[in-house]
Amino acid sequence: MGSQEVLGQAARLASSGLLLQADAALLDHHLPGQRGLPESVSEREHPARLAPDHQPPVANVSCALLVRRQFQRQRVPLGVFWSLFLGWVWLRLLEVPDPNVVPHYGTGVVVFGLSAVVELLGEPFWVLAQAQMFVKLKVIAESLSVILKSVLTASLVLWLPHWGLYIFSLAQLFYTTVLVLCYVAYFKKLLGFPKSAKQQMLPVSRMTDLLPSILRSRAFVNWEEAKLTWSFFKQSFLKQILTEGERYVMTFLNVLNFGDQGVYDIVNNLGSLVARLIFQPIEESFYIFFAKVLEREKDATLQKQEDVAVAATVLESLLKLALLTGLTITVFGFAYSQLALDIYGGAMLSSGSGPVLLRTYCLYVLLLAINGVTECFTFAAMSKEQVDRYNFTMLALSSSFLVLSYLLTRWYGSVGFILANCFNMGIRIMQSLYFIHRYYRESPHRPLAGMRLSPVLVGAFALSGGITGVSEALLCCEQGWLFRLAHVAVGAVCLGATLGTAFLTETKLIHFLRTQLGVSRLADKRT
Repeated sequence: MGSQEVLGQAARLASSGLLLQADAALLDHHLPGQRGLPESVSEREHPARLAPDHQPPVANVSCALLVRRQFQRQRVPLGVFWSLFLGWVWLRLLEVPDPNVVPHYGTGVVVFGLSAVVELLGEPFWVLAQAQMFVKLKVIAESLSVILKSVLTASLVLWLPHWGLYIFSLAQLFYTTVLVLCYVAYFKKLLGFPKSAKQQMLPVSRMTDLLPSILRSRAFVNWEEAKLTWSFFKQSFLKQILTEGERYVMTFLNVLNFGDQGVYDIVNNLGSLVARLIFQPIEESFYIFFAKVLEREKDATLQKQEDVAVAATVLESLLKLALLTGLTITVFGFAYSQLALDIYGGAMLSSGSGPVLLRTYCLYVLLLAINGVTECFTFAAMSKEQVDRYNFTMLALSSSFLVLSYLLTRWYGSVGFILANCFNMGIRIMQSLYFIHRYYRESPHRPLAGMRLSPVLVGAFALSGGITGVSEALLCCEQGWLFRLAHVAVGAVCLGATLGTAFLTETKLIHFLRTQLGVSRLADKRT
């Protein structure tokens, strides 16, 4: 498969992922009783849940499939153990909400742990679908699961509201069950037709190949694969701390009361919408592209130069896209955070620490966008030895991040969590940029040029930020809806002018987007 064909498949996967995430976000935020639910409740109800699609990609997908197949017999029992152990911790060692305020909390913890085990059973099928870029399977399976979960949740909330956490626990278990069954049914049907074109491309020929098996040498463990698995496990564990570290600090050290946690979680949910809607599908899809096009153990000069050139062009365009998207959110988010929170939650959110939190989160989104693209390339191109060396850096970064989260939260309240995350992302971006620079040092390609914007566009962003800031001070948000609409109109004009400037100055990025979107649409019509 040529690099251009892989690029077209990655573009299709990313565009489908964007639509899927948008549908899921709309459904989740319009359910009765779901809107405004603090994430800390749901997070504490499923401590063992680590969904495959929420893990950062750290290994070549084909290798990951073989490793996960080999360790399936250990993984599920370990999943059961951790579900039971962490469920006991959440129920016995941590603070449990008042049963009169949050009933059925214990049952919720147990059911969410069970849903984690169910999801573990379907992970090999998910990895295989990702490796083969089965776009329609992912879209159909996840869309169907989300829609049925939303319908069940809405029905139970309307008809049996007194069930409380039973509703969301059962809906989560129903979601994971439907998702796993969709993948299992698809591959069972596909592997039943050995002469089909899709089946011949698969690294497996029957369903039993995805189940645990005994090695020919009768050894219980393949130690080569075990070493590789251990390396990736360490990295995943450390990245889990870096990604969700503030949750552990918040939960175990009680640095914030439940009220501040609720405000923080609502702001975090709103701020992370863009990351889940745009950045996550792009990172997942183009990680697969880079992993298929580039060879891990070779320098750029020793690989097929056509593939290296395509990867450099794609990386440059993705960096530019991430930078523009993040800057747009940061610049306009500063002036419209208070209005957004006022519309979403009223004066309770817009008059306290909420606007400062959301403004700080807008800056974090910019770093999140750049980090997603740079790590997407870095983890696809790193060799095993480089991954091991990176793990040592991650260990030091994880420890410093947890300490910094605790200290900054003591000094600045909930804003300290976001500032610690900004520090974390900044360090990771610097490491990835250094790797990319070294990777392309001996080649004529310079993908890091995507981090540079034209002076005219930078000026447009600065001017828009100043105008919208003045507009917020004069028109928002206590003078009625007419003034709010005027503030929105000012922002719309500034946004249109900024996007128009980007369209005229960033012609290379516009050409890339037009080309890939055109290829994606043509492929969709053919299929």
